[in-house]
Amino acid sequence: MEYNTLRSQLIIPEYGRHIQEMVDYCKTITDEKERNGFAEIIIEVMGELNPHLRDVPDFQHKLWDQLFIMAEFDLDVKSPYPIPTKKDTVNSKPNKVDYPQSIYKYRYYGNNIRKMIDVAVTWEKGEKREGLYFAIANHMKKCYLLWNKDTVDDYVIFDHLYDLSDGKIDLRKVEDQLVSPEKMNSNNNYQTNRNYQNNNRNNQNSNNRNNNHQNNNRNNQNSNNRNNNHQNNRNQNVRNNKG
Repeated sequence: MEYNTLRSQLIIPEYGRHIQEMVDYCKTITDEKERNGFAEIIIEVMGELNPHLRDVPDFQHKLWDQLFIMAEFDLDVKSPYPIPTKKDTVNSKPNKVDYPQSIYKYRYYGNNIRKMIDVAVTWEKGEKREGLYFAIANHMKKCYLLWNKDTVDDYVIFDHLYDLSDGKIDLRKVEDQLVSPEKMNSNNNYQTNRNYQNNNRNNQNSNNRNNNHQNNNRNNQNSNNRNNNHQNNRNQNVRNNKG
Protein backbone atom coordinates (compact mmCIF):
# COMPACT_ATOMS: atom_id res chain seq x y z
CA MET A 1 0.00 0.00 0.00
CA GLU A 2 1.28 3.44 -0.92
CA TYR A 3 0.53 6.22 1.55
CA ASN A 4 0.07 9.86 0.60
CA THR A 5 2.95 10.79 2.89
CA LEU A 6 5.25 8.80 0.61
CA ARG A 7 4.01 10.50 -2.55
CA SER A 8 5.17 13.79 -3.98
CA GLN A 9 3.43 16.87 -2.66
CA LEU A 10 0.63 18.28 -4.79
CA ILE A 11 1.21 21.78 -6.09
CA ILE A 12 -2.51 22.64 -6.30
CA PRO A 13 -4.30 20.07 -4.09
CA GLU A 14 -7.76 21.25 -5.19
CA TYR A 15 -7.39 19.42 -8.51
CA GLY A 16 -6.30 16.14 -6.97
CA ARG A 17 -3.49 13.74 -7.79
CA HIS A 18 -4.94 12.49 -11.09
CA ILE A 19 -4.71 15.94 -12.69
CA GLN A 20 -1.18 16.34 -11.37
CA GLU A 21 -0.22 13.00 -12.90
CA MET A 22 -1.74 14.06 -16.22
CA VAL A 23 0.35 17.24 -16.14
CA ASP A 24 3.49 15.25 -15.33
CA TYR A 25 2.76 12.89 -18.22
CA CYS A 26 2.17 15.81 -20.58
CA LYS A 27 5.69 17.04 -19.85
CA THR A 28 7.12 13.70 -21.05
CA ILE A 29 5.38 13.73 -24.46
CA THR A 30 7.98 14.40 -27.15
CA ASP A 31 5.67 15.09 -30.08
CA GLU A 32 4.71 18.78 -30.07
CA LYS A 33 1.28 18.34 -31.66
CA GLU A 34 0.32 15.52 -29.32
CA ARG A 35 1.63 17.47 -26.31
CA ASN A 36 -0.45 20.54 -27.19
CA GLY A 37 -3.55 18.40 -27.72
CA PHE A 38 -3.07 16.64 -24.41
CA ALA A 39 -2.66 20.04 -22.65
CA GLU A 40 -6.01 21.16 -24.07
CA ILE A 41 -7.59 17.93 -22.76
CA ILE A 42 -6.20 18.71 -19.30
CA ILE A 43 -7.73 22.21 -19.48
CA GLU A 44 -11.12 20.71 -20.35
CA VAL A 45 -10.96 18.28 -17.42
CA MET A 46 -9.92 21.09 -15.05
CA GLY A 47 -12.91 23.12 -16.27
CA GLU A 48 -15.25 20.17 -15.66
CA LEU A 49 -14.09 20.05 -12.04
CA ASN A 50 -15.20 23.68 -11.54
CA PRO A 51 -18.41 24.12 -13.57
CA HIS A 52 -19.67 26.87 -11.24
CA LEU A 53 -16.76 29.11 -12.28
CA ARG A 54 -17.32 28.96 -16.03
CA ASP A 55 -19.14 32.30 -16.07
CA VAL A 56 -16.31 34.02 -14.22
CA PRO A 57 -14.38 36.44 -16.47
CA ASP A 58 -11.00 35.14 -17.65
CA PHE A 59 -11.82 31.65 -16.38
CA GLN A 60 -9.89 29.97 -19.20
CA HIS A 61 -6.95 32.27 -18.59
CA LYS A 62 -6.90 31.19 -14.96
CA LEU A 63 -6.94 27.50 -15.95
CA TRP A 64 -3.97 27.89 -18.26
CA ASP A 65 -2.03 29.75 -15.57
CA GLN A 66 -2.75 26.95 -13.10
CA LEU A 67 -1.63 24.38 -15.66
CA PHE A 68 1.80 26.02 -15.93
CA ILE A 69 1.99 26.33 -12.15
CA MET A 70 1.35 22.59 -11.71
CA ALA A 71 3.96 21.91 -14.38
CA GLU A 72 6.42 24.06 -12.38
CA PHE A 73 6.71 26.33 -15.45
CA ASP A 74 8.46 23.55 -17.36
CA LEU A 75 5.84 22.80 -20.02
CA ASP A 76 6.49 23.57 -23.67
CA VAL A 77 2.98 24.04 -25.08
CA LYS A 78 1.20 26.79 -26.97
CA SER A 79 -1.16 28.83 -24.82
CA PRO A 80 -3.83 31.27 -26.05
CA TYR A 81 -2.73 33.56 -23.23
CA PRO A 82 0.65 34.99 -22.17
CA ILE A 83 2.68 32.26 -20.49
CA PRO A 84 3.25 33.16 -16.84
CA THR A 85 6.56 32.97 -15.05
CA LYS A 86 7.39 31.92 -11.53
CA LYS A 87 8.37 35.45 -10.62
CA ASP A 88 5.02 36.90 -11.71
CA THR A 89 2.80 34.29 -10.05
CA VAL A 90 4.12 32.18 -7.20
CA ASN A 91 6.73 34.61 -5.90
CA SER A 92 4.77 37.78 -6.58
CA LYS A 93 3.73 39.85 -3.58
CA PRO A 94 0.16 41.16 -3.25
CA ASN A 95 -0.49 44.85 -3.40
CA LYS A 96 -0.41 46.63 -0.07
CA VAL A 97 -3.85 47.47 1.27
CA ASP A 98 -4.01 50.85 2.94
CA TYR A 99 -6.11 50.98 6.09
CA PRO A 100 -8.54 53.90 6.37
CA GLN A 101 -7.15 56.70 8.47
CA SER A 102 -10.01 59.18 8.35
CA ILE A 103 -9.92 59.79 12.11
CA TYR A 104 -6.60 59.50 13.90
CA LYS A 105 -7.97 60.29 17.35
CA TYR A 106 -11.34 60.26 19.05
CA ARG A 107 -12.14 57.00 17.28
CA TYR A 108 -15.02 56.27 19.63
CA TYR A 109 -17.03 59.00 17.86
CA GLY A 110 -16.96 57.10 14.57
CA ASN A 111 -16.52 58.24 10.97
CA ASN A 112 -20.09 59.51 10.67
CA ILE A 113 -19.32 62.35 13.09
CA ARG A 114 -16.60 63.65 10.78
CA LYS A 115 -19.01 63.50 7.83
CA MET A 116 -21.69 65.32 9.83
CA ILE A 117 -19.19 68.03 10.79
CA ASP A 118 -18.11 68.48 7.16
CA VAL A 119 -21.74 69.00 6.15
CA ALA A 120 -22.59 71.27 9.09
CA VAL A 121 -19.83 73.80 8.38
CA THR A 122 -21.24 74.33 4.88
CA TRP A 123 -24.65 75.51 6.16
CA GLU A 124 -25.52 79.19 6.26
CA LYS A 125 -25.44 81.00 9.58
CA GLY A 126 -28.65 80.87 11.53
CA GLU A 127 -30.65 78.95 14.08
CA LYS A 128 -30.71 75.78 11.96
CA ARG A 129 -26.93 75.60 11.83
CA GLU A 130 -26.64 76.25 15.57
CA GLY A 131 -29.22 73.53 16.19
CA LEU A 132 -27.24 71.14 14.01
CA TYR A 133 -24.07 71.95 15.93
CA PHE A 134 -25.75 71.05 19.22
CA ALA A 135 -27.26 67.90 17.68
CA ILE A 136 -23.77 66.78 16.67
CA ALA A 137 -22.42 67.63 20.13
CA ASN A 138 -25.21 65.65 21.82
CA HIS A 139 -24.50 62.67 19.59
CA MET A 140 -20.80 62.93 20.42
CA LYS A 141 -21.66 62.97 24.12
CA LYS A 142 -23.77 59.86 23.68
CA CYS A 143 -20.92 58.07 21.87
CA TYR A 144 -18.45 59.21 24.52
CA LEU A 145 -20.58 57.78 27.34
CA LEU A 146 -20.91 54.45 25.55
CA TRP A 147 -17.16 53.85 25.50
CA ASN A 148 -15.79 55.89 28.40
CA LYS A 149 -17.02 57.22 31.74
CA ASP A 150 -20.57 57.37 32.99
CA THR A 151 -20.41 61.16 33.09
CA VAL A 152 -18.59 63.78 31.05
CA ASP A 153 -18.45 67.58 31.23
CA ASP A 154 -19.85 69.46 28.27
CA TYR A 155 -16.66 71.46 27.79
CA VAL A 156 -14.82 68.18 26.99
CA ILE A 157 -17.26 67.49 24.17
CA PHE A 158 -16.98 71.08 22.94
CA ASP A 159 -13.18 70.82 22.90
CA HIS A 160 -13.33 67.61 20.89
CA LEU A 161 -15.81 69.15 18.46
CA TYR A 162 -13.57 72.18 18.04
CA ASP A 163 -10.61 69.89 17.35
CA LEU A 164 -12.45 67.63 14.91
CA SER A 165 -13.81 70.60 12.94
CA ASP A 166 -10.37 72.22 12.70
CA GLY A 167 -11.61 75.21 14.68
CA LYS A 168 -14.67 75.84 12.49
CA ILE A 169 -17.22 74.90 15.19
CA ASP A 170 -16.60 76.61 18.53
CA LEU A 171 -19.21 76.03 21.25
CA ARG A 172 -16.83 76.45 24.16
CA LYS A 173 -18.23 79.82 25.21
CA VAL A 174 -21.95 79.09 24.88
CA GLU A 175 -24.12 78.94 27.96
CA ASP A 176 -26.49 76.22 26.72
CA GLN A 177 -25.90 72.74 28.06
CA LEU A 178 -26.10 69.39 26.36
CA VAL A 179 -28.55 66.65 27.24
CA SER A 180 -27.80 65.09 30.61
CA PRO A 181 -26.66 61.46 30.83
CA GLU A 182 -29.70 60.61 32.96
CA LYS A 183 -32.06 61.84 30.23
CA MET A 184 -30.11 59.92 27.60
CA ASN A 185 -30.46 56.74 29.66
CA SER A 186 -34.16 57.39 30.22
CA ASN A 187 -34.68 57.83 26.49
CA ASN A 188 -32.85 54.57 25.84
CA ASN A 189 -34.91 52.79 28.49
CA TYR A 190 -38.10 54.27 27.02
CA GLN A 191 -37.19 53.01 23.57
CA THR A 192 -36.30 49.59 25.00
CA ASN A 193 -39.59 49.35 26.89
CA ARG A 194 -41.49 50.48 23.82
CA ASN A 195 -39.85 47.79 21.71
CA TYR A 196 -40.62 45.23 24.42
CA GLN A 197 -44.27 46.29 24.51
CA ASN A 198 -44.52 46.12 20.74
CA ASN A 199 -43.07 42.61 20.77
CA ASN A 200 -45.54 41.55 23.46
CA ARG A 201 -48.41 43.07 21.50
CA ASN A 202 -47.33 41.24 18.36
CA ASN A 203 -47.05 37.97 20.26
CA GLN A 204 -50.51 38.49 21.77
CA ASN A 205 -52.01 39.17 18.35
CA SER A 206 -50.36 36.05 17.01
CA ASN A 207 -51.77 34.00 19.89
CA ASN A 208 -55.24 35.45 19.30
CA ARG A 209 -55.07 34.54 15.62
CA ASN A 210 -54.05 31.00 16.53
CA ASN A 211 -56.90 30.72 19.04
CA ASN A 212 -59.41 32.00 16.51
CA HIS A 213 -58.12 29.54 13.97
CA GLN A 214 -58.48 26.69 16.46
CA ASN A 215 -62.01 27.80 17.40
CA ASN A 216 -63.00 27.94 13.75
CA ASN A 217 -61.64 24.45 13.20
CA ARG A 218 -63.53 23.25 16.30
CA ASN A 219 -66.76 24.86 15.11
CA ASN A 220 -66.35 23.34 11.67
CA GLN A 221 -65.78 19.94 13.24
CA ASN A 222 -68.89 20.28 15.42
CA SER A 223 -70.93 21.36 12.42
CA ASN A 224 -69.74 18.34 10.45
CA ASN A 225 -70.63 16.05 13.37
CA ARG A 226 -74.16 17.50 13.57
CA ASN A 227 -74.64 17.05 9.85
CA ASN A 228 -73.48 13.45 10.07
CA ASN A 229 -75.83 12.73 12.98
CA HIS A 230 -78.73 14.33 11.12
CA GLN A 231 -77.99 12.22 8.06
CA ASN A 232 -77.76 9.05 10.13
CA ASN A 233 -81.14 9.77 11.79
CA ARG A 234 -82.74 10.35 8.41
CA ASN A 235 -81.37 7.08 7.10
CA GLN A 236 -82.63 5.27 10.22
CA ASN A 237 -86.11 6.72 9.77
CA VAL A 238 -86.16 5.64 6.15
CA ARG A 239 -85.24 2.09 7.15
CA ASN A 240 -87.91 2.04 9.85
CA ASN A 241 -90.60 3.20 7.43
CA LYS A 242 -89.62 0.49 4.98
CA GLY A 243 -89.80 -2.12 7.73
